[in-house]
Amino acid sequence: MRNILFSCLFLFCCFSMAGKVPSKQKIRLTENWEYLKGDLGGIWEAVRPASPGNPETVPVWQKVTLPHCFNAEDAVDPDVNYYQGPGWYKTLLTIDNPYADGRIVLDFEGAGQKTKVYIYTTLVGEHVGGYDEWSVDITEAVNSFMADGQLMKRFKGKIPLSVRCDNSRDLEMIPSDLSDFNLYGGLYRYLNLVYLPKASFERIRLEPVLSADRKEGTVKVKASFYNPEDIRKANVTVAIYDAGHKQIYSQTVQNILPLGNQLLAEAKIKNPALWDVDSPDLYTCELTIDAGGQTLTTEERFGFRQFEFKEKGPFYLNGRRLLLRGTHRHEDHAGVAQAMTEEMMRTEMKMMKDMGVNFIRLGHYQQSDIILRLCDELGILVWEEEPWCRGGLGGETYKEQARRMLTNMIGQHHNHPSVIIWGLGNENDWSNDFSTFDKGAIRAFMKEQHDLAHRLDDTRMTAIRRCEFCSDIVDVYSPSIWAGWYRGVFTDYKSVSEEEMKKVKHFLHVEWGGDSHAGRHSENVFANLKGIESGKGADERDGDASLYGGAARASKDGDWSESYIVRLIDWHLKEQETMPWLTGTAYWPFKDFSTPVRPENPVPYVNQKGVVERDFTPKESYYVFQSYWT
Repeated sequence: MRNILFSCLFLFCCFSMAGKVPSKQKIRLTENWEYLKGDLGGIWEAVRPASPGNPETVPVWQKVTLPHCFNAEDAVDPDVNYYQGPGWYKTLLTIDNPYADGRIVLDFEGAGQKTKVYIYTTLVGEHVGGYDEWSVDITEAVNSFMADGQLMKRFKGKIPLSVRCDNSRDLEMIPSDLSDFNLYGGLYRYLNLVYLPKASFERIRLEPVLSADRKEGTVKVKASFYNPEDIRKANVTVAIYDAGHKQIYSQTVQNILPLGNQLLAEAKIKNPALWDVDSPDLYTCELTIDAGGQTLTTEERFGFRQFEFKEKGPFYLNGRRLLLRGTHRHEDHAGVAQAMTEEMMRTEMKMMKDMGVNFIRLGHYQQSDIILRLCDELGILVWEEEPWCRGGLGGETYKEQARRMLTNMIGQHHNHPSVIIWGLGNENDWSNDFSTFDKGAIRAFMKEQHDLAHRLDDTRMTAIRRCEFCSDIVDVYSPSIWAGWYRGVFTDYKSVSEEEMKKVKHFLHVEWGGDSHAGRHSENVFANLKGIESGKGADERDGDASLYGGAARASKDGDWSESYIVRLIDWHLKEQETMPWLTGTAYWPFKDFSTPVRPENPVPYVNQKGVVERDFTPKESYYVFQSYWT
């Protein structure tokens, strides 16, 4: 029987799925987990029975709930490097599939950074990349295990699930360990158990388009199917509901072959409600598949909106100029690191909206679908980014991961009306992961990623930040402008921005601001800044983030007080209101976050540029933004 179990490794290759699982019925597996920091000698150590007369097991496991991160506390421990290595999780699954001979799937919303999944001793799936959603079909492995009466008796009718996560340093992975944020390990996003009928959906793609006068909307409903048993006939019903959940469209497609990608419906909607930052009206598309007497219903939301970046001019949403008032988000929180709950995420995004934010850059990786849903609901436009961050460019394994994660991000988050930009990278002019730094190779791969993004989705723009030798490749470019912090004085901000705007077709300034130590105030914030020269530019250069050496600058010579940052922010916000060509900006970041490259900050290993602390406590600067933006 155990030979049958091991044969499931081949079956996994046939029945695994790459993305999130379209289903309304997902069971979050949050309780009854055990965690082991470190590695095992092999999978048998996770499932072996205790010796007769000796109930003790070695090593000792710790009880945890999900989501869980290896680095909940050590990421900000001033005396140690944060842990990077393997860790194990295990639990027992109760299987109760309502579909006769249906599928059993594990839906991972994100796990860091390399993951292997086992049912009993059988490897059923693995994934590289800490930020995209992925899933594993465990049906055959579960069925084989349940066929062994002795094993079922030993585990009291439950199925042993073990997961190995690993965030060890690896130069052939993205993002780089040189990045200004931790590459966390663990099951730090939700893990779901999903039951599916024999035939179900694999991916749903909604393509809403507005007429030029915005008086009519058309939405194409496309789907691919998950049909490992080759069911030959299915009926699919498509229903569309408006923001008040009134049904405005319904159509059943009879007797289709549920294989491949198919256009299921094309609905026209007169005078559609528009998705806007002030009135984010959302439509719901509900799809039901009926095959072999089994049905499954799922839904996706979408919105109608038009946006445009004018060449060397401002941004327009639904025909009106909109100044993008933005910030950034890292997936990080005090006490839990990356393992933020849905409640924490909702609190954070609501605080942003209450501050007046209408735009966010999700730095520097695909984030939880929960965040994208909240942006849809709250009316926050999104720049979402693949994790090609710093370090240069690796080999084919490296590039293939980047291609895969860009593809996954666009495929998984395509339907969110909040998304307007697919970010291709961050600070790709930052070398040192490899012995050679080839600008030509980076340009070639950037062009490849730009073209891939437009093949996958030609309705959004591409963008990067701080890689000037690639600025002509992407649709939108953000240079590095840190006036009054890493270089120059903050009164240089407007003139520097205007000069940078003239160099590219579409300028958007993301990342500005400076660090502030919460609770520190000063009566003379300029006391140590007299040596800083004005008119010398405002970009961040090598060594500017260091607290030692180099030219005079606020980041090194200033007092890091809230008082100084309030003045800097106030000046920037005042100037932004007087720049008619400006698309907008995004302050870096909304919340303080952990980073391995800042051990000597006043709070060690914390980037302190947030307008709220790592536990959501607002700093004074939060209210400066609120006074301008609300």
